[in-house]
Amino acid sequence: MDRPQYTDKQLQDALNSFYGGPDNASNCKHIFGYNNPNHELSMLQKITATTILDYDTKLSSTSTTAVPSIEELLQTAKEFHNTNGSILQLQHIIQGKSPSMALAAEFKRASPSKGDIAPNLNAGDQATTYYEAGACVISVLTEERWFKGSLDDLQNARLKTTTAANDKTNESILRPAILRKDFITSTYQIAEAAAYGADTILLIVATTPSNILKELINYARSIGMEPLVEVHALIELDVAIECGAKVIGVNNRNLHTFQLDLGTTDKIASELSKRGLTFHHDNNCSKEGEEKPQLSLCALSGMSSSHDVNRYRAVGVGMCLIGESLMRSSDPSLAIQGLCLNPKDYEASQSTAGGAYTGGTKIIKVCGITNSEDALVACRSGANLIGVIFAEKSKRKVSIEQATEIVNAVRKFGERSARVTIDTVKENSSSAVSTLVAKSHALERASIRPLVVGVFQNSPLDVVKDTVEKCGLDLLQLHGSEGMAAANSTNFGGVPALRVVDIELGNDGSSSSDKSDVAANIIKQVTSDPIAILLDTSIKGDKHGGGGTGKTFDWTIAESIQSMGLPVIIAGGLAPTNIGEAVGNVRPWGVDVAGGVEASPGVKDHNKVEMFVGGAKKAAAEASKGF
Repeated sequence: MDRPQYTDKQLQDALNSFYGGPDNASNCKHIFGYNNPNHELSMLQKITATTILDYDTKLSSTSTTAVPSIEELLQTAKEFHNTNGSILQLQHIIQGKSPSMALAAEFKRASPSKGDIAPNLNAGDQATTYYEAGACVISVLTEERWFKGSLDDLQNARLKTTTAANDKTNESILRPAILRKDFITSTYQIAEAAAYGADTILLIVATTPSNILKELINYARSIGMEPLVEVHALIELDVAIECGAKVIGVNNRNLHTFQLDLGTTDKIASELSKRGLTFHHDNNCSKEGEEKPQLSLCALSGMSSSHDVNRYRAVGVGMCLIGESLMRSSDPSLAIQGLCLNPKDYEASQSTAGGAYTGGTKIIKVCGITNSEDALVACRSGANLIGVIFAEKSKRKVSIEQATEIVNAVRKFGERSARVTIDTVKENSSSAVSTLVAKSHALERASIRPLVVGVFQNSPLDVVKDTVEKCGLDLLQLHGSEGMAAANSTNFGGVPALRVVDIELGNDGSSSSDKSDVAANIIKQVTSDPIAILLDTSIKGDKHGGGGTGKTFDWTIAESIQSMGLPVIIAGGLAPTNIGEAVGNVRPWGVDVAGGVEASPGVKDHNKVEMFVGGAKKAAAEASKGF
């Protein structure tokens, strides 16, 4: 459908009208760029202004399309909810999940920062999958231009999840609440949401004058909805509280700049505590007769793992909203299971008290990247680590300039502007393996957004450190004869290092060593210096060391090592054709590919990259079903 395109002046005029002019200045102090004649509209403001103008056009007397009045929408809403069940109260839904984290699973076809995510999925089917896996709220993006959503998606999600809930024999299991996520600036949009089956709506403080925000909150409550009120900064929190918000969502993404900071929710939680406001999602939240917290705090944007969920559980958050990672997942049900919404499940998953590693594949590394385009394909496919090679012998060696360009591209994709700090544990002198297990969990947490790894081989450590700093690498990989101690992060200004251990093959590709002996010897030689261990193939007699052989080693060696408790990344000879076998049978903690996804040395075949990463994720999901 052709939609009108608006000039910058039309957009600015629309916002100025929405803001209410000079007489309403006291209600607009929190709005980014307000009253600054030189201010350029952010993407958030452009989308908001476009929405205002689209609705002005839709509701104008000159519109060629008949649209229902707000009174007609409210009558439709009444009939819909009489037929399909009454509106659910968002805060009650969240508090009722305590002490488990409530999950708002999001249906999002696309976004301004990431482009298409899953444009062809059926909203009702995906919402039902989310619900049956444990989501108690379904968030549906209905904005059409940038997010490719619709009100039909909202209604489809509502109807199909209602049917699914009605089919359950356990009547205590409610259907999920349906959230309309959009850029809402009018009571008309709220009535529209109710008419299409929504239980709640999102209100964004960052673009809404406080007098209008209060009007929208009160209007939503007048028709039975408790809105989710989104903030990003402390000044926005002030506005939300003053306007009477009860469910406050903290967007970790700054929608003006698209920078992501998972610490934003922590800061808001700390501020609420300082003000003496109750919000903590503890065991008392769901108990009958207990005094309920005044507020419910929700974390929005940037989360995808059990580590994120646990991080926010610790500061009292009651609900996490997760979208992109679930939309991209080959098995959303398993992805939700992996979030460990129940704290007991998380505790069990993080045990480092000995025993075999059975966690499955968590890390996917695409190495030998030489340009930013290939890096972004790997990022969009779902790779955790992007490898750039500085080893002199490599056909994929990059310059400082190439690596810096790749780092900048990966940072932009990950909505960050600086190196990621990996919170590793201190050395546990009693057990190198248990320390490395804990470090592997830290790397999992950090690589939710892709990291750039610099690969070095027998370079002086001061040269490595200098390169790491110049390029802004997130971590490095030592691939020569440097030894375990060289991989200590103190050698590189706190930047951690992967340590490669070679699995030597004869010239005929066979190994003469006993597999169990090889595994036992590796366990003996590891120290707690590196952040993790990577196994790669080397050829006997090659004085340059391993890597780049294109040959696989006996993967049962990796199985043996993991059975002794040490998670490992495997490399060497991996490709789209064998990644399913490797991940499905061996269940390594990580996989690493370079030549197996190339069109020519240093140039990636984008289709092969997507097949490799997608194949690894699919195989990991299938393999995890048995555990």
